[in-house]
Amino acid sequence: MTSLTDIKSRSMTLRRSILSVPAGNARALEKVPGLDCDAFILDLEDSVAQEKKTEARDNLRRFFRQSPRDRSDERPTNRESIIRINPLESEFGRADMDLVLDVAPDVVLIPKVERVAEIQAVADILSEAGAPDTLSIWAMIETPKGVLNAPVIAGADERLKCFVVGLNDLRKETSVLALPGRTYLVPWLMQVVLAGRAYNIDVIDSVFNDFRDAETFDAECAQGRAMGFSGKMLIHPAQIEPANRHFGPDPKAVEEAEAIIAAFAQPEAQSLNVINLDGRMVERLHLVEAEKLVALARSIADRKKAS
Repeated sequence: MTSLTDIKSRSMTLRRSILSVPAGNARALEKVPGLDCDAFILDLEDSVAQEKKTEARDNLRRFFRQSPRDRSDERPTNRESIIRINPLESEFGRADMDLVLDVAPDVVLIPKVERVAEIQAVADILSEAGAPDTLSIWAMIETPKGVLNAPVIAGADERLKCFVVGLNDLRKETSVLALPGRTYLVPWLMQVVLAGRAYNIDVIDSVFNDFRDAETFDAECAQGRAMGFSGKMLIHPAQIEPANRHFGPDPKAVEEAEAIIAAFAQPEAQSLNVINLDGRMVERLHLVEAEKLVALARSIADRKKAS
C-alpha cells in the first residue's frame, strides 16, 4: 500500500508551460536557461526561414554545448529540451535528425503529423542510431487529417509521449475563424485530448498569439485546463507565469488530496474501495487521482527549491 511519504517523494514530469524559441534567434536562446518554463521547444521549422536553417542548427549545437544541463543552480530540474524538426520528407528533415542525434535533447517534436508512418520513421532513425529510450517523440496535431487520425497516431510508438495542438495551421486549413472562446474548435480539441488520454500521453494546448492580451490568455488557459490539457505551448516569456498557475494544482485541491491519501492509509480502510470522509463518499479511484495531484505538487515544490 502506498504511503503519503511515498507519494510526496515522487517526481513527475511537469508540462504546464512549453515555451517555443526560434532556433534562428541566438539572443532568445541565451535567455532560455533563466526562464521558469517547464519545457522549451527549440524550433527549426516555421519560425526559421529556409535560408537560415543551417545557421539555426549551428545555433542549437552551440546551445547544447554551452547549456548547463546538469547544474541545478542555473537550470531548473525536470525541464525538457525539445527540438522541433522540419518534416522528415522535406529537404531539411534529415539534417535536423542528424542534429538531434548529435546533441541528444529530451524530445524530438514532429510537425503536422497526419499518419502513423511519420512517427514510426522518426522512431526507426532513433532506434537504428542507438538513441536511448529516454529520447522521446512528441507530435504536432495541426491539420484536419491529424485530428481525424489522432486516435491511431496516439498508439504509434512507445517513444510517443505527448501531443501538441497547433491551431494556427488548423484554422488556416479549415477556415474556422479565431473567435473568443474557440467555440467551433472545441470539439476537435476534445477529440485530440481524448485520443491522448486513451494512450496515456499528455496533450498540450495551442499557442495564444497575442501575448499582450493577458486577460484573454488567462481565460484560454482556464479553458484549456478545464478541457483536460496538461499545459500550454507559449510564444513569449510573459505567458509562463499564468500558464504555470492555471495548469498547476490548486492549493485547496492538494490539501483535499492529501486528506484522501491519509484516510485510505488508515488500517481500517486497507480493504475498502469506498470510505466516508467528512460526510462524503470517496472511492479508491479518487485515491489514484489524489496521488497524481500530490506528486505533481511535490514536483513543482522541488523545482522551486532547485531554481
